Amino acid sequence: MLKVENVTKYYDDNLAVDNLSFTINPGEIFGLLGVNGAGKTTTFRMIMNLLTPTEGKISLNNQEIDYKLTEKIGFLTEERSLLTKLTVKEQVIYYATLKGMAEENILEKLDYWLARFGVSEYKDRKIKELSKGNQQKIQFITAIIHEPDLLVLDEPFTGLDPINVELFMNVIREFKEKGKMILFSSHRMEHVELFCEKLVILKKGKTVLSGSLKEIKQNYQKKTIRINADVDINDLKKIKGVTEAFKENLDIIVKIANKEYIEDVFKVVKKSSNVTKFVVEDASLNEIFLNTVGEEYEK
Repeated sequence: MLKVENVTKYYDDNLAVDNLSFTINPGEIFGLLGVNGAGKTTTFRMIMNLLTPTEGKISLNNQEIDYKLTEKIGFLTEERSLLTKLTVKEQVIYYATLKGMAEENILEKLDYWLARFGVSEYKDRKIKELSKGNQQKIQFITAIIHEPDLLVLDEPFTGLDPINVELFMNVIREFKEKGKMILFSSHRMEHVELFCEKLVILKKGKTVLSGSLKEIKQNYQKKTIRINADVDINDLKKIKGVTEAFKENLDIIVKIANKEYIEDVFKVVKKSSNVTKFVVEDASLNEIFLNTVGEEYEK
């Protein structure tokens, strides 16, 4: 179990993380979200014991994280952290040795993961000769080769096409099934929705929303109604509680302030002809995020 308890971090007078608490259990994928500068990277670095909290405590399996315990953590950083003049083999041996692995075991695992990611032919190629996507694969391999108890993934899908995103996702799901703890951050809300059971959203270092993804979506007041019918959009816009109505491909999308207005919208729609769809949906995580922090991720 990873426990972050009332953690605060100052850089001189600048408050980067403000009284942050969360827990990740074995076999759980946890989302840590926020715009750039929200405190995510500082939190990752404190978990890795690269930074010391000003206040609070971070523990892994009931032990305070120190240099020895970081061997049980895998960290995929958003920034490239590869030594580009080394070959793939040299790079992975270097990082895996730092994690306490024997070279014989490293080479066996390396061959497996290179084959798994379809890059076996690059084993003796220099990192700088690889595409960005293949460099990301090697960086991912360095994070998982020692089968860590805790896997910290900061923008893991950078530079990947959809096929390789799915390949990464399958590996992450396998780690979850093995009982590993996964801390996940991404600019892509659809990826977070696919993975995370629980999450925290940070704004200027402070938690502004936390809990299970299912409960967050259910408790969020605003709903979306997807309609396919011969109905005048202007009639829908006049209904109390309707905040927005517009056409999207073949459907009409109606945004309502809360679920109390569903019946009022339905009364108008059922008077129309050719009603083939009336579906009430929870807000997407992207919509909840934008309304919670009041701004988009920086691209």
